[in-house]
Formats: sequence, C-alpha cells, structure tokens
Amino acid sequence: MSEEKLGICVVGCGRAGMIHARNVARRIAGAELVAVVEPDAEALAAAREELAPPLACASFEEALTSRATDAVVIATPTASHEQIAVAAAGGGKHVFLEKPMALTAAGCDRINEAVAAAGVTLQIGFMRRFDVSYLRAKELLDGGQLGRVMIAKSTGRGPGGPGPWMWDLSKSNGIIAEVNSHDLDSLRWFSGGRAVRVYAEAHNVKVPEAREKFPDFYDNVVATFRFDNDCLGVVDGTCPAGYGYDARVEILCEKGVIFIGSAQQQGVWHVTVDGEVHGRAVPTWRTLFGDAYLAEMQHFVDCVREGRPPAVTGADGRAAVEMVVAVNESIRTGRPVVPGGVPG
Repeated sequence: MSEEKLGICVVGCGRAGMIHARNVARRIAGAELVAVVEPDAEALAAAREELAPPLACASFEEALTSRATDAVVIATPTASHEQIAVAAAGGGKHVFLEKPMALTAAGCDRINEAVAAAGVTLQIGFMRRFDVSYLRAKELLDGGQLGRVMIAKSTGRGPGGPGPWMWDLSKSNGIIAEVNSHDLDSLRWFSGGRAVRVYAEAHNVKVPEAREKFPDFYDNVVATFRFDNDCLGVVDGTCPAGYGYDARVEILCEKGVIFIGSAQQQGVWHVTVDGEVHGRAVPTWRTLFGDAYLAEMQHFVDCVREGRPPAVTGADGRAAVEMVVAVNESIRTGRPVVPGGVPG
C-alpha cells in the first residue's frame, strides 16, 4: 500500500480497547487513530476527550462507512466479535481481533471465510507471542538444544472480577475463554502440536452470588491436554485470585526446563533479618504485558502495509476456541473430550 498512514478504528473502549487506542494514537509507526466506537456514552465521551479522534460514535456501522477507516481493532465482548469482524471484512477493512476469537468454532469459520473472501488481513490478539520472555522461550525450543517438549504448564490468574457478564457461559464461555485463552494458545505454540484430548475440572469458590442463576459458572479450572505429538499440557485458571495478576509457564523438555514469569512485580523481593520474605505482586496484565500489546499492534500495521501474513492468524484463534469449547464440555460431562469432536 502507499506510504500514507493506516487509518484505524478501535471498536470497544474498555480496558483492552483503550490500550490499543492509546498505542495507535501515540506510539504506532505508520498508523493513525481515525475513529473510536463505544455504545456506552460515558466511556465514549472519555475516549473522545482523551484521544480526540476525528470520529467518535456509538455505532460500528457508521465507522465502517468512513473512507478514513482502513482497519478495525475489535475489543468488544466476545459475543459480538463475529458480527463486527464479518461486517468489517465485508467492507474491505483489515481486522485486528481481540481474543477469544468467537464463542464457537463455527463462528471462527465464518470470520475466516469472510476475511479470505475479502482478501484482508486478520490478526488475533494473543499478545504473549510478542512478549520478550515468551519469544526467548520459543527461540530456545525451536533451536532444538533442549530436545522435544514433554510437558507444558501454563498458569493464568486474574486479580479481580469476574464481572456478572461472564457468569453466563452461553455468552462468555467462562474464565477458560476470557482469562485463559492466552494459556491455551501458549500450550499450542510451545508444544508445536494440536490438542487431541482434554479433561477438565472446575468449581465456583469465590463468587457465591452467581450460583443460583448460573450453577455452571466456575471461578477455578484445571484442564489437562494431550497433543498429537504426545506432549502433555496443563492449564490452571482462577478469577478472582485476589493477590494480583499471575501468568507463569513451565516447559519441561528432554534435556532441560524453561520457566517464564513470576507473580512478583519486576522480580524484585527482599528478606529481612527476621527471616520474612517481602515483595509485590504484579497488579494487572496491563503492567506485565504493556510492551507486548505495543509490539503486536505494530506487527499488525506492518503486515498490512507490507502485504504479508501476520504471525498470529485466524487458524490460531479458531484452535484456541476449539480448546475452550472442549474444556467446557469436559466440565459439563465429567468425561475426556476430543476438541472439535466427540468425548474421548
């Protein structure tokens, strides 16, 4: 494309949406923020006041008709992803889509089909793939010096919430989707395999107000996976954890082990003469992965401008959703499940 900047519309001005909007407006080379979309009047007014985009509106249809919009960043609730992404692709707009990609694998298929038909770029927001620690681990694995991956474990725990919007699994797929999609993608990425069986257990310990109306809601989950290359995987998720944002990975290989992450903010802690250990927990994912959010958006813009495929595709997004659905089915039935298939 030309040397003109890529005009980006951010749809959804919540926490993740505003991270992307601020980055596009202030820190992404080759891009400019041309519009923000948010149905909540107060959030829309705040985004307009802070970022002063040329267009700020409540309807994504209005933003899609703007000739200034070349691409959309979708950071809305998961249930709306399919509708907005398909409409954006149909309008010839490139799409950056936050995780989870959709509620179902079929929804992911419709998005991928729309993107392919329009010939536009689609990137899924798995920002951990752009984090320097995760990239270094992947480099070590691809280098082969540690041998094959035998077991990969990923922990993902959110400090607060979950909000009532997440209690209805038919609209959110629960914390395995909203909190742990990143962990599922990390297992796939590091193992190099495809999940062929999952067994999961879950329960609701800390959100009693959800139990009567939504008895299938859970705030703790542990899922075990077998991949087609015989790697074993484990994801554990909790929301709310209370103590902070906790994202850690352990990758056991034939010839060594890799550890990523710590619950400690910046890895700093101290011990006093009385033998007590003191430190601070990471407060939020926005603190831990700030640079990764920036890097993934720069990657998206560069891919669009240079006409090359992104590192994280719709196929990756679909695979994670398939794993999410299998986890929930295993919890529901109490049986092992084949992602995309039948109980295993």
